[in-house]
Amino acid sequence: MLRDRLSPDISEFLRYLAVHPEAESGLPSLTELGRELGISVATLREQLEVARALGLVEVKPRTGMRRRAFSFAPAVRQSLEYALALNDGHFQKFSELRNHIEAAYWDEAVCKLTDEDKHELTALIARAQEKLRGTPVQVPHEEHRRLHLMIYSRLNNPFVTGILEAYWDAYEAVGLNMYAGGIDYLNEVWQYHSKMVESICNGNYEAGRKALIEHVDLLAQRPS
Repeated sequence: MLRDRLSPDISEFLRYLAVHPEAESGLPSLTELGRELGISVATLREQLEVARALGLVEVKPRTGMRRRAFSFAPAVRQSLEYALALNDGHFQKFSELRNHIEAAYWDEAVCKLTDEDKHELTALIARAQEKLRGTPVQVPHEEHRRLHLMIYSRLNNPFVTGILEAYWDAYEAVGLNMYAGGIDYLNEVWQYHSKMVESICNGNYEAGRKALIEHVDLLAQRPS
């Protein structure tokens, strides 16, 4: 198995987590773990903090430590937050990556959606349009994020999901979730979303993919 050939650079604690699935039910105390791994408690604490930052383990006062189900998002999020702190222009580069990923996985993703998923996507469109027709107009950001993530939710690929989740976190971090851009702009964005969902429900996946690709260009073209 691949996990039997783990890199020698991986920490003792991460190696332990990887080869002990029972750790999802709970981990021994730091003293016991340190003794088993042959490292000091101080070193183990450092390795534990790295694992927590990566979202691989959680520590709660009453339940103790346990291994979490793997998610790629925390690792991407940490790196992306640092990149944005260096230069907010990195968001555009990451946005381009996300756009390519969504286009590349579109056919595989939409084929796996259930009737219940399609019903929820249709409901998201209705809720977004209701917000746009309201007084005052509301930016349907929650619906925007949920719609995109739901389309790719059945892929069973934690790396794709992690990148997409990290994108939306960064989207909020740079303030685009608060961006209105005018009612005409918002209506145009959601017209594309409606086409995407309608195409998914009708099984016309190529038309949906075309609407997806056309609509991502709106962010770059949005009015100032």
